[in-house]
Amino acid sequence: MSTLSNQKTALAKICILGAGAIGQLVYHQLAQQSQSQLSFISRDTNSSIQPLHFTTLDEQIIRREAKLIGKADYQMHLNQVDLLIVCVKAYQVSDALEPILPLLGSQAHILLLHNGMGPHIEIIPMLKGLGVSLGTTSQGALKLDKWHIKQTGKGLTQLGSSEMLAQLPPLSIELKQILLNAIPQSEWFAEILPLLWQKLAVNLAINPLTAIFNCRNGELAADEHKPLIFNAVSELVAVAKHDNIELDLDTLLQRVYLVIELTADNFSSMHQDVHHNRQTEIDAISGFVLQRASVHQLAVPVILSLQQQIKQIEAKYL
Repeated sequence: MSTLSNQKTALAKICILGAGAIGQLVYHQLAQQSQSQLSFISRDTNSSIQPLHFTTLDEQIIRREAKLIGKADYQMHLNQVDLLIVCVKAYQVSDALEPILPLLGSQAHILLLHNGMGPHIEIIPMLKGLGVSLGTTSQGALKLDKWHIKQTGKGLTQLGSSEMLAQLPPLSIELKQILLNAIPQSEWFAEILPLLWQKLAVNLAINPLTAIFNCRNGELAADEHKPLIFNAVSELVAVAKHDNIELDLDTLLQRVYLVIELTADNFSSMHQDVHHNRQTEIDAISGFVLQRASVHQLAVPVILSLQQQIKQIEAKYL
């Protein structure tokens, strides 16, 4: 049983794996609203204290200090962690967790917070009885420097569990409340997978296209892109249905175009990955849909084409 549950006076120990823009944003939100003991997992050998800077939506700059847990202290620190929030890229999740999971205590719970889908299936055999929850956020954050982020937009954060994870320990009420109190516009769902599929549809319709056509999100509203967006989302809806996830095509398309409108001036994360010659998260977006389509022996030619085009772009620089 968790120390947090046994000793009501004990502070929750929350550790973040992945100090990118979203990882740091969640850290600042937790630091603002909770009394939890917060830290980041570092790849450095020794632990350290790191100054952080956070520019809020109203342009205030807040300075905080964060504890970075170095490899020499993994054994001592990680077995006390109550909640590990994983904010690395989807393609990094399994490799990043592999050396960490054996060091966690039995009370630890994992929260995956990344774009795309798939890692939750990959890591289940690695969990050894630890609980896992899933989440997605549309909050905007930008790295101004390695340890200085700026919040660039409000957005929903959807967290929850799933029937496929029902055999694993659930997130404690105390930790759930800490997250919901700290993260603005956050909500907990008993069945999160339909919402993750909805977010996946938005990512599928926007991310690859902005990278392929080298454009801002808003340019996807042009009539010339409508057939491609319609067909890609239609194929995703068909695959989801075979996974027992019912999605409404018209509602999803409305959501896609609303996001395109609201983020018209933005470059998508995949566009930025390609622009900076970085590996994209395409395997957790179109790649995940292709995997599920293969399981159900479904043809998804448009999604396959998007996957292949991004892979061809990556091949030029990876």
